[in-house]
Amino acid sequence: VLASNLILKKVNLDPTQVQPEFIPKLAEALEIPEKELRSAIAKKLNRKAGRKHLIIRKNLELTSPILENLNDLKKIKLEVCTTKQKKVKLGLLDRALVIANLKKDDPTYVSYTNCKTRRINGVELEEDTRRYYPKSASLAPLLGRINHDKQGASGIEREFEHILAGQNGILQLNFDQESQGSYFNPVMTKKVKHGENIELTIDSNIQYHAYAAIKKSVTYHNADSGSAIILAPNGEILAMVNYPADDPNEKSTYNAENYRNRVLSDKVEPGSTMKPFTMLLALDQGKIRATEDELIDVTKRIGHIKPDGKYKQMTIKKILQKSHNLGTINVSERLNKEDMYNTWKKLGFGRPLGLIPSIENSGSLRHFDSWGLADKRTLSFGHGPMETNLAQLARAYLVFANEGSIPPLKLLKNAILFDEKTQVFSKEATHRIAELLDAVVTWKGSGYRARIKGYDVAGKTGTAEMVINGSYNKKGAKRTFFTGFVPVEKPKYIMAVRLDHPKRCYNYYNSNNRGKCEGSNSAAMTFRKAMENILSSDQSIKTNKKKIDHYLDLPF
Repeated sequence: VLASNLILKKVNLDPTQVQPEFIPKLAEALEIPEKELRSAIAKKLNRKAGRKHLIIRKNLELTSPILENLNDLKKIKLEVCTTKQKKVKLGLLDRALVIANLKKDDPTYVSYTNCKTRRINGVELEEDTRRYYPKSASLAPLLGRINHDKQGASGIEREFEHILAGQNGILQLNFDQESQGSYFNPVMTKKVKHGENIELTIDSNIQYHAYAAIKKSVTYHNADSGSAIILAPNGEILAMVNYPADDPNEKSTYNAENYRNRVLSDKVEPGSTMKPFTMLLALDQGKIRATEDELIDVTKRIGHIKPDGKYKQMTIKKILQKSHNLGTINVSERLNKEDMYNTWKKLGFGRPLGLIPSIENSGSLRHFDSWGLADKRTLSFGHGPMETNLAQLARAYLVFANEGSIPPLKLLKNAILFDEKTQVFSKEATHRIAELLDAVVTWKGSGYRARIKGYDVAGKTGTAEMVINGSYNKKGAKRTFFTGFVPVEKPKYIMAVRLDHPKRCYNYYNSNNRGKCEGSNSAAMTFRKAMENILSSDQSIKTNKKKIDHYLDLPF
């Protein structure tokens, strides 16, 4: 259960009915100071207008000792004294004088006290409900919250308010003024529609581990925020996390920013996480072979990308391992821009996912007619004419779990999906690039910090400069990514991680050099932190005994 209504009780007092003799015992039963109770009652009684009833305690659970105290109090009888005034009757002579207008009728009153043993009056227990979120902050941006009127204010609560809340019915009554103003013959003109449950595909255990990893990573890397999504091969969303996030059970504070579902609402340039798709398209079209004897020349400048001087020729494997921009552009030069556009479109970029439409940003993919040479080149490594949300990026990686095809994403367990799998790449090309992504998560690859002891892991790092005030920030403001899957053969989990502006990143050879942040030394570590815990509780995935040596300890 991710959200439910708790049945609670509230204590409603009628200050005009509560006897003063009971106030000390009532205060004791309510577990509040007597002075405070007397003050609240007096304040209500002094109001000239408005509701006289006083909700003195609320949100009481059915096991609260206060309820037992009040039940015991209602059994007690105390001597309750009331003071009244009684009009003194006139004698015969005085009445005659009044009738003859020889004497004024000035009534005289005398006070008297009437004491009886009575039970307490004016105390009622009323039923109340409160929305409760057992997973607290870990699911807040996804589930959202309800407002004071108990209506969905954000997230799932708002998107599916019409299902969760139900609808009131209408009962029509006829009015008969001749029969002492009574109502009769009730007719139901609109039936009551009770709210329905919604079952999500979220796995609470996986969600917990993903949230814990993101929270620790954002704190350690001093990032502005972090987000992640984990998918099953069939497109079911197992986890969707964002941090910072607020606890929706805490009503005293509210920060809208901490309920923002960045996985769906933010469109960003995904950086080098897109390089595998450039290689997949080129391999499918026969533009490359992706073999160990195929070498790509990286000594010549292409556009604004200059040779780095480290390499002269590189295999496709090494280009992906080192996340080499010039090598990737060299491959993209062999591709047609229309083919790239159509492939990216098939992968779902620039198209809505339809998960939570009210908050979803479907990203963008400009039509190839508007591209220049620089657009096609930068698109090959996740920049230029495209922006995506994190869920779209993770979905694209589902090709590695579905032999080149991509299913629609699913968040509601019982949702009927009309879209079918879309075949994007061939089975053979997908398997080959998956093998190369396995090499990325090795000591020689940029993703080595995502290695998990005993498991085959594949994935790709990514880094993108943040756009601030319309231009790329050159002072270190970056978004870092890692998108990966495990195990490499027949993946069970596909995870995408994003950190916004991390400022303190791990450097194993110089612990004081914490300023340079990339996907390799931030987001990749977050992936590992989450997946280690998820895999440790999943006995269905066999470990690889060959992969047991040379693993870095995570600093968080």
